[in-house]
Amino acid sequence: MFPKPKPLLVPNTYAYESEPMVKATGFREYDARWLFGKEINLMGIQALGMGLGALIAELGQKQEIVTGHDFRGYSASIKYALMTGLMAAGCKVHDIGLAVTPMAYFAQFDLDVPCVAMVTASHNDNGWTGVKMGASKPLTFGPDEMTRLKEIVLNAEFKNKAGGSYQFHENYPARYIADLTNRPKLKRKLKVVVACGNGTAGAFAPQVMEAIGCEVIPLDTDLDHTFPKYNPNPEDMEMLHAIRDAVLEHKADVGLGFDGDGDRCGVVDNTGEEIFADKVGVMLARDMSAVHKDATFVVDVKSTGLFVTDPVLQKQNAKTTYWKTGHSYMKRRTNELKALAGFEKSGHFFFNAPVGRGYDDGLVSAIAICEMMDRAPGKTMADLKEALPKTWSSPTMSPHCADETKYGVVAAVVTHFEDAQKKGDKVAGQSIRDLVTVNGVRVTCEDGSWGLVRASSNKPELVVVVESPVSEARMHDMFEAMNVVLRTHPEVGAYNQTI
Repeated sequence: MFPKPKPLLVPNTYAYESEPMVKATGFREYDARWLFGKEINLMGIQALGMGLGALIAELGQKQEIVTGHDFRGYSASIKYALMTGLMAAGCKVHDIGLAVTPMAYFAQFDLDVPCVAMVTASHNDNGWTGVKMGASKPLTFGPDEMTRLKEIVLNAEFKNKAGGSYQFHENYPARYIADLTNRPKLKRKLKVVVACGNGTAGAFAPQVMEAIGCEVIPLDTDLDHTFPKYNPNPEDMEMLHAIRDAVLEHKADVGLGFDGDGDRCGVVDNTGEEIFADKVGVMLARDMSAVHKDATFVVDVKSTGLFVTDPVLQKQNAKTTYWKTGHSYMKRRTNELKALAGFEKSGHFFFNAPVGRGYDDGLVSAIAICEMMDRAPGKTMADLKEALPKTWSSPTMSPHCADETKYGVVAAVVTHFEDAQKKGDKVAGQSIRDLVTVNGVRVTCEDGSWGLVRASSNKPELVVVVESPVSEARMHDMFEAMNVVLRTHPEVGAYNQTI
């Protein structure tokens, strides 16, 4: 028998070393994240592995799984605890060692293994850990699987059995890199800043970009799990500004920034200006739909309205569906609709054949961006960006809100705007043109200005994004309109950044 996990244990005690601790809120909508030591201990991770093994069997899937870990000081020990649980449940574990998350997804295809469990806290601050999981390539778990996994683990519904085994795949990154770089070299000589924030991608990104024909300017590519400069998150302005400075110093054609586990890519143009990922998505959609006629794209609710209104996409008969934010939701929807690509504002991009295999890989995104520039030899990245209709967009802004209360707050905000629409109330001085409520609420006014409020799926935060096709002032009006409603809820705290 294995003990039933406790929600809280005190470190430096007998109980902490002898019982599993698993805080329930670590089971998110589509992956798992905890503060290691405070919300989960190593026995708790072991319980997670046993629960995952039981769930895989329950889903009728072969109990064979790929695992890897990101570059944090504690990730390897967490992976080994997870593997002991998986093997106890009867799983054959394929360990690819230190890896970016998409390397683990690639290994599912390359090794013909159905399941994956990647130990990573992605771009979260040091102290966090987590696992991205899936049992049907190229998909990762959604709410149904995560809810069932939570039940199994917290109730100790383990089905342990003999037959588990372990295999380490030596020098596995070489296979991943060979797959990425098995393509014609770029005709255009591009000077590219490759920024990794001292995260895991630093071990792989520079050599991939060099192999496809880029001149690489490395920025913070040495691995250092203390993240001495800033968190490797290409949505944070601190990282984007560091890339800007390097692009201007070296007169680079583009700056590419990779997050902590390498499944996202941020972009800075040749003038040093960051291009938010949804605008990069529009640029790629223009490029790809010119090559692939009648293309379908999926974008998340945080993304620009240009996917619908852009005249070039309309002329090329490209179709776009807005969907829930979150890499698992977007991956699944892109797969279901057999869309050419899915674009998420956070920088998770999902390319189906012929570009990719349907999972999010920051390096596949980077290659697609370079190939887009290769097909436009007379234009700079700034030229391609300036060719888009002008909109004023905010970065992703995240006010603190506890995991236990954030969904209730968002539900109340949705109700507020639904009531406002019914009554004909104005928002930021205008009538509501439409509401999208597949994921929080996206409020669009008559002039196309819009604001979004949703709950973060992996942190104790809300997410606020605003955009206007009219003016910067209207963008600020939308932010004020959303923020006024949020401030009626005392549970909502300070923002990490605002416009």
